[in-house]
Amino acid sequence: MTSEPVVHVIDDDDAARHSLVFLLECADLDVRSYESAAAFLKAVPLMEHGCIVTDVRMPDMSGVELLGRLKELAVPDPVIVITGHADVPLAIQAMKAGVADFIEKPFSDEVIVSAVRAALARDTHRDQARADRDRVAALLETLSPREREVLDGLVDGRANKVIAFDLEISARTVEVYRAHVMTKMRAASLSELVRMVMTARLA
Repeated sequence: MTSEPVVHVIDDDDAARHSLVFLLECADLDVRSYESAAAFLKAVPLMEHGCIVTDVRMPDMSGVELLGRLKELAVPDPVIVITGHADVPLAIQAMKAGVADFIEKPFSDEVIVSAVRAALARDTHRDQARADRDRVAALLETLSPREREVLDGLVDGRANKVIAFDLEISARTVEVYRAHVMTKMRAASLSELVRMVMTARLA
């Protein structure tokens, strides 16, 4: 996988595909192109991370059908579909199925480049959120079973005395465990600790 995101362009129209690739490369984007959805699907196992730009109407497999296959394969990259005027209802169907955007032909250079950059930006934010969840999950693994019980009580909003009663330990012992939890989780405050745990639970 390359360090820079890659724009994957899928279009059975050679002229349209080459033109779009040229445009995106002129915008300093790394691009790969495919003449069909089937060709792209063959490349999915080794594909570089980024976003996908596909024509909505193609022989053998449409952009909407491709979207379904990508969901089955758990491909997370955002998808932009390009549509002719007559295909707008199909594009709307694709939007409901989860594509990032659809661009109607004819479109300006600025419109498609902006849409691609926006999709890549959303993808970057999603990657950061995933990294945050992984980091919190790794910190949670460092806690002992008792520390996890105290953590659960804190996240549930229970006071130290209540946690102590529930766990049949002293309030002072809960304070000690709480300090250990804060240190191991690298949380500066209880509110930050709660946010971290909620982040991990969204994974």
